[in-house]
Amino acid sequence: MTDLILVEQTEAIRTITLNAPERRNPISDIAMVDALCDAMKAADTDPVVRVVVLTGAGSAFSSGGDVKKMAPGQGLRDALPVRTRSNYREGIQRLPILFQSLDVPVVAAVNGPAIGAGCDLACMCDVRIAGESAKFAESFVKVGLIPGDGGAWLLPRIVGFSKACELALTGDVIDAAEALACGLVSRVVPDADLLPTARAMAERIAANPPHAVRLTKRLLREGQTASLTGLLELSAALQALVHATGDHDEAVRAFTERRTPVFKGA
Repeated sequence: MTDLILVEQTEAIRTITLNAPERRNPISDIAMVDALCDAMKAADTDPVVRVVVLTGAGSAFSSGGDVKKMAPGQGLRDALPVRTRSNYREGIQRLPILFQSLDVPVVAAVNGPAIGAGCDLACMCDVRIAGESAKFAESFVKVGLIPGDGGAWLLPRIVGFSKACELALTGDVIDAAEALACGLVSRVVPDADLLPTARAMAERIAANPPHAVRLTKRLLREGQTASLTGLLELSAALQALVHATGDHDEAVRAFTERRTPVFKGA
């Protein structure tokens, strides 16, 4: 694992930290994309991992793109537009596709500015908790760009079309309180309490039957684009699977015996 990503495992919870604090954790470099994709795939396929907490080292969650590498011939930008298009598709656009496919729940602990693609990275996660010093901006327009990493798909589904337009067309920076008010995050806590709060939420998720948790997340993700009838059909199929799990039987037994269930992912 590259030192661009730090990985810590505590029981069923894996904490993944973007680790380029001197550059405020940009995610546009192919090395960071590769490292983050590898870390998330490893967590998703590890049966020990029930929840992932994603955060940033240092004072920022992620600055998104590295503005210093936006000159012609640097970063994602190529002299030929067709190659620039390929750089996006083979680079940073792999992140939203991967996050959409993950079964393991991901909690973002936004510890500071989440700007541009950094804001979109937070939106790729399932739950977002912000420290009081967190700031958010869909700021591509400020540097003459568009949301090239899926932000135009992600943001309206979280905050609604009107608020998404306001954020994307102005590029304004909003603080944690406004992010909470518009539903961009689910809670705001003092900075010192951010990781403990995120991990406590992760523990509450991890305490539930892991198959049911992952399939519930899959239903919620599919529900973003599916029709009601299509989602009901998928729900019936997945419900048949979890009815057959040992954890479901354990939950029923524990309920009738008035005790706390012990879920083993069986």
